[in-house]
Amino acid sequence: MANVIIVGAQWGDEGKGKVVDIYTEYANDVVRYQGGNNAGHTLVVGNEKTILHLIPSGILHEGKRCVIGNGVVLDPKVFLQEIEGLKKKGYLKDDAQLVVDRNVHIIMPYHKAIDIAREKNSGDRKIGTTGRGIGPTYEDKIGRRGIRLIDLVNPQTFARKVKEQLPEKNFILEKLLGEAPLSEEAILDEYNEYARALVKYLGNASVILNKSIEARHNVLFEGAQGSLLDVDHGTYPYVTSSSTVAGGACTGTGVGPRFIDEVIGISKAYVTRVGEGPFPTELNDEMGEHLRQAGQEFGSTTGRPRRTGWFDAVALREAVRTNGMTGLAITKMDVLNDLDTIKICTAYSYRGELLEEFPQDLEILKESKPVYEEIDGWKTNISGATTLGELPATARSYLQKLEEVTGCPVVLVSVGARRDQTIQVKNPFEKG
Repeated sequence: MANVIIVGAQWGDEGKGKVVDIYTEYANDVVRYQGGNNAGHTLVVGNEKTILHLIPSGILHEGKRCVIGNGVVLDPKVFLQEIEGLKKKGYLKDDAQLVVDRNVHIIMPYHKAIDIAREKNSGDRKIGTTGRGIGPTYEDKIGRRGIRLIDLVNPQTFARKVKEQLPEKNFILEKLLGEAPLSEEAILDEYNEYARALVKYLGNASVILNKSIEARHNVLFEGAQGSLLDVDHGTYPYVTSSSTVAGGACTGTGVGPRFIDEVIGISKAYVTRVGEGPFPTELNDEMGEHLRQAGQEFGSTTGRPRRTGWFDAVALREAVRTNGMTGLAITKMDVLNDLDTIKICTAYSYRGELLEEFPQDLEILKESKPVYEEIDGWKTNISGATTLGELPATARSYLQKLEEVTGCPVVLVSVGARRDQTIQVKNPFEKG
């Protein structure tokens, strides 16, 4: 029995969906613990691509229970559309396979309207939000003004809470942001329909998962975004609004930390970032565009081109420490197939000083320049490799270098988009 947390080790988009899909084979329960539909996990099974925004990636496996924990914020419309899409593809034949915690906070129309309007009015101070209403929903949650699923499925409670909240939200929209007000009646009509469709999926995630752990079942915790977007430990304010690090798995599900056995960080063999914020190894040149095109680096949620750069060991060491990572899963190794040489950032240079730790001061980070080590590329297609031994010596040297500069062992290597294009070095569900 083992309980494993999967976290993004960079700025998100690291390929967590594929890794979760692979590890689901060994799990009984797969649980999403934070974020909302600002995340997008792309999975390729055979030749079929599936993009999930809210439902755990384990839903593509029959007989696996998928749970959305209390730390998630949920857009009911998007959630129901995702269910419909899965059912059309032949998945989720049994509705009991999917459970959503009753304490999940819901994204309301005014959250999305405020999110979009704020970003529009921010000028050169844009955060790079997806405009999905995630931040404003978490604001209301922390401000004790939020509306939860348990409220939504009680028509009287829901109507009262909307009536209490909407005047303030409309004031903000009209007077501060210059947008049209929203209709209380329209919101109630729309969301009451959602409530009727959602009620069969509601449950108590904490009770369900703790009972599963007591029964010595394997639980896989699935995070969204990346560690460097964590609201506490990321490049604030260019972050998301939730706890993306491993600790968020406990608060976002009601499972205590003593039950966690492994924390696996997912990292690309290079780095990408979507949205604004500092990015020391960013490549604004032909090499950056090559990585973007070869890696198909466009957001699965927004379609936005991702910023690309060389592997940043300074940032990765920060993620290893804040998550207590026990292993690294390296994705998109195949994107580097054609390169003569590959660079790894091992430190930063700031005004003549060598920095080996990730700066907390954003102004220092913005001025920091990468210090690179350069190694030979492998110049061959590795997408058919199924063991480390089948990789070229130079590719193995690259992985060994990543272990050395991050202080964390590599436990999985992805050499292509499909499930079978994966090298499992060590299975975190197998102890010993």
